[in-house]
Amino acid sequence: MDLYRRRIWINRLGIGLSMAAMSFGLLALTWILWVLVSKGFSVLSLDLFLKDTPAPGSDGGGLRNAIVGSGLIILVTTLVSTPVGILAGIYLAEFGKVSRFAMATRFVTDIMLSAPSIVIGLFVYALMVVSMKSFSGWAGSVALSLIAIPVVVRTTENMLKMVPSSLREAAFAVGAPRWAVSLKVTLRAVKAGIVTGVLLAIARVTGETAPLLFTALNNQFFSGDMSGPMGNLPVVIFQFGLSPYENWNKLAWGGALLIALLVLGVNIGARFLFRQNNKS
Repeated sequence: MDLYRRRIWINRLGIGLSMAAMSFGLLALTWILWVLVSKGFSVLSLDLFLKDTPAPGSDGGGLRNAIVGSGLIILVTTLVSTPVGILAGIYLAEFGKVSRFAMATRFVTDIMLSAPSIVIGLFVYALMVVSMKSFSGWAGSVALSLIAIPVVVRTTENMLKMVPSSLREAAFAVGAPRWAVSLKVTLRAVKAGIVTGVLLAIARVTGETAPLLFTALNNQFFSGDMSGPMGNLPVVIFQFGLSPYENWNKLAWGGALLIALLVLGVNIGARFLFRQNNKS
């Protein structure tokens, strides 16, 4: 009986500590979101989307150049990382499996997943910016793609491994070649999960600042030229948040709220797609 009571009290203690840790985390998150919304919401206006970043010490202005620049960089990143990541995941799950090349690919993928983003930014800086002698949006997209590709690869491989072997065997039984089984049967069976992985990869790179500091840098003026320095929200938030100008500080809070809302929307969409995939 004493042993039973001791176990009950230990269980209650464990549950109490877990609830306390969860409450502390939720309290900190709520406080962060409250500060972000309270300071960022007051900046939201049409000027934020229609005007470019202001000069130092001037009033007004917006984040149009940074919003458009981030949109272009993220768009190119998505167009590069999605096909590369999905095709690599298909190879690892369907064709390579236990081959040496597949093992090496998984090893490199794991390293890239855990590599600090600033290291990737420095790598692309040495590879592209130094050789091109100019910061550029292309270099920023390459740096973000190197962060997003491992996420898409790992998600695609894990989702394809969940497909029952009987589905593949049924397709092989009617004479379908292996490439057709991979692209038209197994890939379609888990397309919602793969789209979820792509969305999560986009959310992962949306707020990255360090790689863009070494690659795209920033541009105070509106520009759609990816071959030169390009304005982007993460770097603008970093620079404006540390500036002594009150107007810049306000714009930094507005940009931070925009990124938070974008990441929140992407995560909600990813969870919705994943839930629909589980139901089907």
